[in-house]
Amino acid sequence: MKLFFSVFLFVSQIIFVNCHTSISDAIYIRTNQVGFLPEELKTAVILSKTNLQNKPFYILENNSNKIKFEGSVKDSPSVYGNFNFCYEIDFSSLSSIGKYRIKLSDTESYPFQIGNSIFNNVRDSLSLFFKTQRCGPTNPILHQPCHLSDASKIIGYTDSTARDLTGGWHDAGDYVKFLKTTAYTTYLLLFSYEFDSKKFGYDLDKNNVPDILEEAKVGLDWLLRCNVDNKTLVSQLQNESDHNIGWRLPENDSLQFNRPAFVSLGKNTIGIYSAALALASRIWNEKSYDNEFASNCLKTAEKFYALRNSVQDIDTTFSYHYPEKYFNGKLALASIELYNSTKSEKYLKDAVMFGEKAESDYWWSVGDINSLAHYKIAQHNQDFVKYIYLNLKHSKNKSSESFLREGLEYSWGTTNTFLGVSLQTILYKKLTGSKEFDSLNIFQIDYILGRNPWGICFIYNIGSDFSKNLHSQVAFFNNGYLPGALTAGPAPANLLKEYKIQRMNQSYNEFNSDEVKYFDDRMDYITNEPTIVGNATALFVFGYFSN
Repeated sequence: MKLFFSVFLFVSQIIFVNCHTSISDAIYIRTNQVGFLPEELKTAVILSKTNLQNKPFYILENNSNKIKFEGSVKDSPSVYGNFNFCYEIDFSSLSSIGKYRIKLSDTESYPFQIGNSIFNNVRDSLSLFFKTQRCGPTNPILHQPCHLSDASKIIGYTDSTARDLTGGWHDAGDYVKFLKTTAYTTYLLLFSYEFDSKKFGYDLDKNNVPDILEEAKVGLDWLLRCNVDNKTLVSQLQNESDHNIGWRLPENDSLQFNRPAFVSLGKNTIGIYSAALALASRIWNEKSYDNEFASNCLKTAEKFYALRNSVQDIDTTFSYHYPEKYFNGKLALASIELYNSTKSEKYLKDAVMFGEKAESDYWWSVGDINSLAHYKIAQHNQDFVKYIYLNLKHSKNKSSESFLREGLEYSWGTTNTFLGVSLQTILYKKLTGSKEFDSLNIFQIDYILGRNPWGICFIYNIGSDFSKNLHSQVAFFNNGYLPGALTAGPAPANLLKEYKIQRMNQSYNEFNSDEVKYFDDRMDYITNEPTIVGNATALFVFGYFSN
């Protein structure tokens, strides 16, 4: 989204200490700034413009400076951007709990920890982000209740009068709400709790209800309001005009009485919508929270699933955000959740049919989530494990091509895609017990937390150096503060060329390459905007590693 504001830049100078120090001598050590579980893989990457082969490196205890591990740079160098000598170092055998730094020549890394509970703070922070995105009278943080007149009118429906569509979450740094991203987010919050109710049953506000279910209820209430007449759904609320009136807090939105809703329906939206509601019905029934609410969720899910053969294949949002190509995976997810909630064999039969048609998608995004369906179906039919395996085999092969170990290609939403790889490794391990893709998993989360060319953690306020200039209006009016916000991350240079973004912060430009770039800039809605989708994926992954 395009917003305008002023920003002051502070330009720092590099002071050369002596005649032997030059920019060409610079060494950059990049590693996970949060740290590692004691028995997990532990690596870092080194970027240099000079040959470092056979140079020694040391792992120092942070407080005492005692050497706890030593090794040497052994790998043949890789080339990245401005750096012709890039290496990967491994110190996995260091397992003692503590706080450490890596030292090579006169360069040291940011400190990191080895411990069993190091990801708890990441999980809690990611969870808090959703409260900043809340819309309507839903007890948000960092802003007041907002958009209390949603929606001013409905476009594409015979009765165009106003309708109560308050609540839910703002999708990203703007104030638009989408059905597909809300349904994805809601489903993944519920999925996380069902996957491991102990790890995801945390109750930070101590009201005896798991925080993740409280947050999912925000999404569920809005999804139910999007049901216009049991025949069509509100797929989007607000349009591009939201992007054209400047930065403001949501309660000060001058468009609050001009926020139209748009209706449409497709097999893809039916799939993720019905899946979220069917799963919610089961959890609310089993926990005895609200049986009437559970019944409403299930009835609504079944009604819309029954419409699947009478609607278009792919429903796109009014503003063409989050384009999709496929629907079978989402219908498979809906049918398996309906089977799990009703035990009706017709749904299991449909799940197998749609799941086979979906096959492996070799990707992860809001529209490419086949592995969620295959995971659920595989609990009844082990043949479906192969589809997740093929996805991960593809990612592992991709990862082996680079010292950075990226599991998939860069895109708009790279961090969500990489964490989607991690998510799938967790599902596969749960189904099979295999550790084949453990390293692939660790490489993706390490990348997010600082093992990347920029040496930055892409989650706000996590690690020593993190994305600070988020493309978020709420953050801007709170001095940049937006707890747990996961930025979209680096993107292909060719993609960035298609958009005219007037950036003012070039502080990480030295680490950009001709192929991939990242900018910690508030104007950059491609690389530096957080979304509810990305945070939902991240919450599952880091919640899984929490203790």
